[in-house]
Amino acid sequence: MEELQEQKDQSIGQDGENETIAESASFVHGELPPDGSGPPKVDSEVEVLHEKVTKQIIKEGHGQKPSKYSTCFLHYRAWTESTQHKFEDTWNEQRPLEMVLGKEKKEMTGMGIGVSSMKSGERALLHVGWELGYGKEGNFSFPNVPPMADILYEVELIGFDETKEGKARSDMTVEERIGSADRRKMDGNALFKDEKLEEAMQQYEMAIAYMGDDFMFQLFGKYRDMALAVKNPCHLNMAACLIKLKRYEEAIAQCSIVLVEDETNVKALFRRGKARAELGQTDAAREDFLKARKFAPEDKAIAKELRLLAEDDKAIYQKQRELYKGLFGPRPEPKPKQTNWLILIWQWLVSLFYCIFKRERHKAD
Repeated sequence: MEELQEQKDQSIGQDGENETIAESASFVHGELPPDGSGPPKVDSEVEVLHEKVTKQIIKEGHGQKPSKYSTCFLHYRAWTESTQHKFEDTWNEQRPLEMVLGKEKKEMTGMGIGVSSMKSGERALLHVGWELGYGKEGNFSFPNVPPMADILYEVELIGFDETKEGKARSDMTVEERIGSADRRKMDGNALFKDEKLEEAMQQYEMAIAYMGDDFMFQLFGKYRDMALAVKNPCHLNMAACLIKLKRYEEAIAQCSIVLVEDETNVKALFRRGKARAELGQTDAAREDFLKARKFAPEDKAIAKELRLLAEDDKAIYQKQRELYKGLFGPRPEPKPKQTNWLILIWQWLVSLFYCIFKRERHKAD
């Protein structure tokens, strides 16, 4: 097994599988938007795309816009405008939607108009009238949308394939889908080397979209091995980038996906351990590093991380010891009280008068 390399200055290289490596770094698609109780509040200018479709940009994209019949990959959330009821969320499901512009479902017509105006990486809020959504009848199955409901979409265009570059996943053979995903992965690696991180992550996520759960479930034997050889490195590269962006929870999730398929994957264990260590989950991090060391006993990067955890444990112990020493140390000696001479003189005078009075009374008796 290839030894993990200890990098300096958070450098990035590639292994024989064209997988991005960032072992000493202490980012999949655009940052996951906050999942509030309703649609996001957007102050940007309203752009009228159609009589029934408007758009407000939340995050700017880059590059060109997709043309008709392009295969687009996107994440979205959807709410009915009147009730603010959220009825769809692909971010939550971790499953991007594939949409071929001009061939989208009837209820997606309004969203298709919005997506055709977007650039890769762009996130926008779309307002779609009911006529270009679920119509006069609505939908009483899943998703549940009432009749004549205007819809609000929060959409992020991950990326797209022009019609000349390929075709919809459903029309591809197994080899074509794996090949398309592999090209996306390699494009992502090239972009990542150029520090174009957002663009790289979009390529990785599009590659993973080709390897969806429904597709992987149908594969076995050499085809499954071929697909995993593309899919798993994309998850690992995304985890490495997420660690660089300090988005540790998301990095852990990416590594865990790989470990479900391959529980001995050293890179997945190592990167999940680093993310957990950054979150202060030292016991879980140590467990990951120890498992990784079991399969790569000579690896210096793993040994370094275990040594850092041990040093942190020692530092914490010393701090606790100093704290307890202060709490349970010997009781300080009480300071002597300062003498108040006025009180002493007053007490002496009272005592003197009492003695004189007692003596005179005794003589009188």
